[in-house]
Amino acid sequence: MPGPASRPARVSADFAAWLEHSRAAVDEILAAHLSEVEISLGPHSRLSAAVQYSVRLGGKRLRPILVLETCRVCGGPAERAIPAAVAVECVHTFSLIHDDLPAMDNDDLRRGQPTNHKVFGDALAILAGDWLAAHAFSLLAGDGCDRALVPALLQALTDGTKWMIEGQAADIEGERRPVDGELVHYIHEHKTAALLEACCRVGALCAGAPGDTVTALARYGRHLGLAFQIMDDLLDATGSPEKLGKGVRKDAVATKQTYPAAFGVAESRAHAWREVEAALHVLDPFGSRADRLRDLGRYVVSRDH
Repeated sequence: MPGPASRPARVSADFAAWLEHSRAAVDEILAAHLSEVEISLGPHSRLSAAVQYSVRLGGKRLRPILVLETCRVCGGPAERAIPAAVAVECVHTFSLIHDDLPAMDNDDLRRGQPTNHKVFGDALAILAGDWLAAHAFSLLAGDGCDRALVPALLQALTDGTKWMIEGQAADIEGERRPVDGELVHYIHEHKTAALLEACCRVGALCAGAPGDTVTALARYGRHLGLAFQIMDDLLDATGSPEKLGKGVRKDAVATKQTYPAAFGVAESRAHAWREVEAALHVLDPFGSRADRLRDLGRYVVSRDH
């Protein structure tokens, strides 16, 4: 188990300001896009309101930030990656809407606010999630992306989305089984890490990066995603609802397959740090231009919400 001396250094002093600025920039991009969505969905149902409700709930915006930042690290202008950044946030939001449903995690709160189905009902929540998933792929196939890159972008997001769904299915089925460390890793690798890997892959693709660079940043995203999900498990076991904006201790009640259940709190925390160390090692060849990605890794394992 790594001790404090072997852990990566703290995030840089100005990271919090950069992260807040990046979140605000993503929120502005999403707000502008949602204004177009509202028009296209028309007045005949509350579907537009249901879509906008969940997208506007905010959150860390980690996934679109990863898309934009990996594009920048690879030398591409962030503007080139905006459609992909919006697309991955649509996929993430669709997954949260569906995860919160009574048939899955049955959550009443998301980011401190009532979940989508609590406001709009189960049926419209399902449809809002469905629409966001479809919309994500239409964004990558639209005019905003380099036509030569569209097949690779679509494949990357398709793979990440399918694996995420496979992970969620294993998570649900795992509630009926004794805790199993290998199953926990499978769930984490698919449910969370696969989409973060896809974010880094599509960001690098948007910049026109060579294949070895795309592969390296995808590995960074996978390690980051594993660390992120381990910390989510830990926060459910040890965090507070006030900071998390949702209920806690639900994993234990539902007998979910989690790292703390399989390995204990101390080993789970140590494993999260090991995943971050692996992610940072991948970034060695990128030099100082990847410093924000390094900060994001350290942030993931030091957060309290």
